Amino acid sequence: MIRLRSYVRVPYRARIPLTRAALMHRDRFCCAYCGSKADTVDHVVPRSRGGDHSWENCVACCSTCNHRKGDKLLDELGWTLRLAPTSPKGQHWRLLSTVKELDPAWARYLGEGAA
Repeated sequence: MIRLRSYVRVPYRARIPLTRAALMHRDRFCCAYCGSKADTVDHVVPRSRGGDHSWENCVACCSTCNHRKGDKLLDELGWTLRLAPTSPKGQHWRLLSTVKELDPAWARYLGEGAA
């Protein structure tokens, strides 16, 4: 047992950092455009056209769709997103942003949307 003379509280970071691993988990490794297995990250509004690097503008994407889309907008191609990208909520996202592959045995303890 350790006795502390003073406790320094670490500030809670409410905003979850945008990482490739966390983004893939959020989109469940499915392409946001065609639904196949995702292996790249795409900006819905390209950065060259003023899009930002945020949870609401980034989606998981297969390399085929990413190559076809290039720096075009969805309206120009006539494409739609399968789901609207949102910022993740909940404590389980803190764990997922550091884990590459989730053990299925932990899924029930991490809450909805973790698996």
